[in-house]
Parts: sequence; structure tokens; C-alpha cells
Amino acid sequence: MTASITHTTGIPVRGTTTATGVRLWFQVHARSLAWLLPVVAIAAVVQAWNMGGIPQRIDDEGTYTAQAWAITHLGELTHYTYWYDHPPLGWIQIAGYTSLTGAFARYPFAVEAAREAMVFFAAVSAVLVFVLARRLGTARPTAAIAVLVFGLSPLALQYHRTVYIDNVATPWLLAAFVLVLSRRQQLAGFVGAAACLGVAVLSKETYLLALPFLVWMAFRRADPSTRRYTLSVAGAVLAVIGGGYILLAAVKGELLPSAGKVSLLEGVTYQLGSREASGSLFTGGSLANEAASQWWALDPVFIVLGSAAAIVGVFLRRVRPIAAMLVFLLAMMFRPNGYLPVPYVIMLVPFAALLVAYVGERAVLALSGITAFRARTRFRGVSRRALGGAWALVTVAALVAAVPLWGSQLRGFLVTDLDKPMAQAENWIGDNVDKRSRMLVDDAMWVDLVNDGFARNNVVWYYKLDTDGAVEKQSPNGWKDSDYVVTTDSMRTGGNSSSDVRQAIANSTSVATFGTGNQAVDVRQIHPQGETTAKQEITKATDQRKTLGTQLAENPALEADSGTKSQFRAGQVDSRAMIALGQVLADRSVRVDRFTPMTGETGQAFRRVVLHASSTQTASRTEQTLEAMSSAFRPTSVERDGDTLTIVFPTTDPTSTAVSAS
Repeated sequence: MTASITHTTGIPVRGTTTATGVRLWFQVHARSLAWLLPVVAIAAVVQAWNMGGIPQRIDDEGTYTAQAWAITHLGELTHYTYWYDHPPLGWIQIAGYTSLTGAFARYPFAVEAAREAMVFFAAVSAVLVFVLARRLGTARPTAAIAVLVFGLSPLALQYHRTVYIDNVATPWLLAAFVLVLSRRQQLAGFVGAAACLGVAVLSKETYLLALPFLVWMAFRRADPSTRRYTLSVAGAVLAVIGGGYILLAAVKGELLPSAGKVSLLEGVTYQLGSREASGSLFTGGSLANEAASQWWALDPVFIVLGSAAAIVGVFLRRVRPIAAMLVFLLAMMFRPNGYLPVPYVIMLVPFAALLVAYVGERAVLALSGITAFRARTRFRGVSRRALGGAWALVTVAALVAAVPLWGSQLRGFLVTDLDKPMAQAENWIGDNVDKRSRMLVDDAMWVDLVNDGFARNNVVWYYKLDTDGAVEKQSPNGWKDSDYVVTTDSMRTGGNSSSDVRQAIANSTSVATFGTGNQAVDVRQIHPQGETTAKQEITKATDQRKTLGTQLAENPALEADSGTKSQFRAGQVDSRAMIALGQVLADRSVRVDRFTPMTGETGQAFRRVVLHASSTQTASRTEQTLEAMSSAFRPTSVERDGDTLTIVFPTTDPTSTAVSAS
């Protein structure tokens, strides 16, 4: 029986041969696919479901998203000056995904498009976790468990959803380990592994820490007769890939520091030594302690079990290089005066998940007395069974603790909308802020505001205000050249290092606030004249509104309850609204409802008025009166429903709105 159909000439039909090969591949791997596809689908669906709602968008996400957007929309490597803080291949891949899939066009907020790319990279990583587990000798159910731990741990889910270039680098690192364990065509496997590691490092430079352990595994797997050759070729490939990045900097004349130019050497120096240290993990309030606290709050069970599995794995020959790597990466967190990035944990998660599943399987096999794991002596056999039993008990205890914890955490990931304040703030800015305004913003908003019609140079990522020469030239007066500053948790914490950002916040007043606590987003108008002068103007404007409101409350044509009249007298109503009402009340009576703030404007002067005329004809005349007013007092919108009018005025100068509404 032949593997292909032939013509009368005896030449095989290529399409038929290919189809047969594909069919044969599926037949061989059918059982593995039956285990793999459902768990990968579960992991991908859980990550994608409500991915825009939690976690709230952060500044780093916005940066990588904006850089990817700049490649596809501006034809530039970044949206600001590229200064070699990270290799660019990570966001280049995000740009490739969003360009091929049209992701930016499908979402109202750009970061969501990049989060979709994270789902893709996580799904690829999940497949590779399964394949790597199988190549290490685990059973299919064990490999499936590793995928579920990798995909469903709240710790993993939090950071897999977040737009970090670490997530882009992870599948490349996993692929490198998979290829090193290739059973056939060892040279091709080693070369492929070197290429994958090179891509991983040029996606996120910290992945270079895996190099010694990948070499260790390659050395163990290499055929002794060709070991020197295969490792040399693989090393050359890795060197060429890394050298390409150096060559890029050299061609641009940015390899070494020079006046007025960025340089690769300065970027490397910053990352390795000059950037502020994270402090000790054991020092409360340090950046390292806060990062570790975030991880612990998400999933203490996985952290403890994964760390323990790494230690146990060091004593298991087949996974020793991977376990040693995980122990090394954990130890790196405790080095003095080092920098611990929050997404550092992303690199650890897949290998911890794999070791948890692998060590668990070894424990079960030791307890069951499978021949391959029987000891040569009775004593060693008893010891192995005792250790297997101990680990089985630890695993059971971990499951008991993890089920309620994971259930609660996963429920939150699927239904909570922590990003709502950010979305509300962006919508408010789009509706109420003049498009000619200059704003200091969290980078998570940058692309959205530029797409909304704000000039690119007028949407300033706060970090660049005093760190990018091009931005400094556009802002000769620093913070005073901006009109608004939009504060988020990222800016309130990360912006402390910038004197200009601190001054902008200190010399501004809130015009709209959305959310509370760490999720709060505050739109603030900047007062270049300074905080003291601004407070004096606020007091003066409030007194003027009180005077005008007291007069209006006494107008016999005004129909309102005592609470509404108190709002007038307290100066809590927009002055233009009161002047417009005065015009209306000159020849007719209207009833005014109790004032309520616009969304996000609690504490500001009320600029929405709901009034009721005596008839639809009177309502129509009132609408005409309002529309005929001069531009300084004309409402933004007037909606009429029978005899009811809902009138909204534009946002006012903050010196006349920073009052407390009750």
C-alpha cells in the first residue's frame, strides 16, 4: 500500500502526500491533542474573559502599547525618543500581532488590543508548557495539570493579562527548552534553541539569566561525539542575534554616549547599575517588598508550592537544570541593592507550574511503586515512598487551601471592572476638554487621546516631561506649559521622582474624579500662576456665586424646594447656569429640580440643570431663549422632553468650580 496516489507517469501527487502526512501526524498525536486542546482553551478563555476590566490599566502597559502603535501608525520605533531602556523586539511583536489581526480597530481603548495580544502569547506559552512537560517524561494528564496551573493561578492570570514584554519573551524561552530536548536532528534543535533564546532576550533582557541553565541542559543532551560542534554553532547563532542589536545602535551612531544623543551603553548602565534599587524584600514600604506583597496577595499557595517544588526538583535528575534555574531566579530577588521589577515573576510562573506538576507525578509514582522508580535497595525504596507520601500530603494541603482562594480570585477576574474609572476619565476628557489643551497623562491614555483628536505633542507622557530633550524643548516653562494633569496610581507613585510632575499636581485643582482608592483617576486643571493665587481666585469666584445664588433663590418666579435654594445660596451652582436661569425667569416661572453632579464631578459646581415649564409651549420658548444667549453663557446641550428641559453647560474654569457640593 503506497502513501500517495500517482499519475500514470508514476510521479507522486504532492498535495496527496502532504495531506497524508498531516493525517498521520494527527493520528500519532491524537491522545496528546485530546488532553492539550481543552486545557489551553480553558486557559485562553479565562484570560480573555473581562480582560479589559481587571487589572486596571497601568502606565507600563500604555508604554508598550503606544510603542507598538507607533510602529504601525507612525512608522517609528517608539512614540518618544528610543533610548535603549529595553530591546525593541517585544513591542515589535505586539505591533505585528495587532497589525495582522486589526486589533487596534476592534477596541475602544488601545491597551485592550495589546491585551488581546497577551492572550495569544499566553496560549502559545501554554502549548509549550505541555510539550516541555511531555519531553521531560511526564504523562499527558500531568502535562495538562501543568498547563492549568500556568493558566489559572491568580498570580499568573494577573500578569498574563497585563501588557508586559515579559509575556512576549516567555514562549520563546519555553521554545528554547523544548528544542534543546529535541530527540532528533540535534544540531537543528540546538540552533533553534539558540535563536529562540536570542529572540527572548531581545524581547526582555532579563531572560538572559536563563542562558547558563539552557547551556547546562544542552550539554547534558548533546551527543558526546558532536557536542563541541553543536554547542559552538548554537553559540555563534546566539552571538549573531545579540550582535544585531549592538549593530543597530552602532549604525545609528548611538552605541556610545555623545552630546545630545541617547546611547546603548547608557541604557545598559541604567538597567544594570544607575537605576534606583528596589530595596530589601524584608523592608516594609520598599519597592521590592511591595512587589512581593502583590504577588503574595494574589496566590500564596502557588508561591509556596512552586518554591518547594523547585527545591525538590534539584534532586530529580531530569528536571535539575530547570529546577536550579528557578532556585537561582528566586535567589536573585534577595540580592542586596538590586532592582526587582514587578513583572519579574512572569518568567518564573511557567517553570514553577511545570515543576509542581512534575514533582507531584513523581510522588504518586514513588507511592505506587512503579518499576522505573523503585530503589535499588529496600532502604532507598522506603525513603522514596516516605518522601513521596510527604509531598502528596503537601499537595493535598495546597489543593485544600487553593480551591477557595482561586475560586474567589477567579470570580473577581471574570466579573470585576477595575478599569471603569480610567475609561470614564478618558470619555470625560474627550467630551469636555478643548482639543487644543496640553495634558500630562499616564501613558495608558496616550494612544486613546491622540486618536480622539488631541495633538500628539500636546499629550505628554508625564515621565518624559523632564527626561526627554525633545519634550523639554516643547515645554520651556516645564509644568506651567500644560493645561491639565490626569493623575492615576502610576503617576501618584512613579511621578514622585519628577519635580515638574509634583509641581503640576500641587498647583492644580480637580475638575473631575472617577473611582476611589488606588483606582482613582483625577482630572486636574493646572494653574500656572501658582497654588496660592489659584486659591484666592477660587474663594473670590465662590463668593460671587453665593451672591448671585442668593438673589436667584429669592426670585418669586423660581419654583424650587428648600434644599435646591440652599444649593443656590451656597454658591454650588455654575454661574452661567444661574445667569441663564435669570434670563428665563424674567418673563415666566419654572420649577428647578434638586441639583446633582455630573458623573465624576462630585465637589464641583453643578452645571446640569433640570427644569420644568408650565407647558410644552413655555418649554419651547425657554429652549429658544437659552439657544439665543451669547456664546459665553450658551449651554452645551439642551434636551427637551415635553415640558422638561435638561440643560448642560460646558466645564468651567477650575477657579470657579473647586467647591464642595452637598
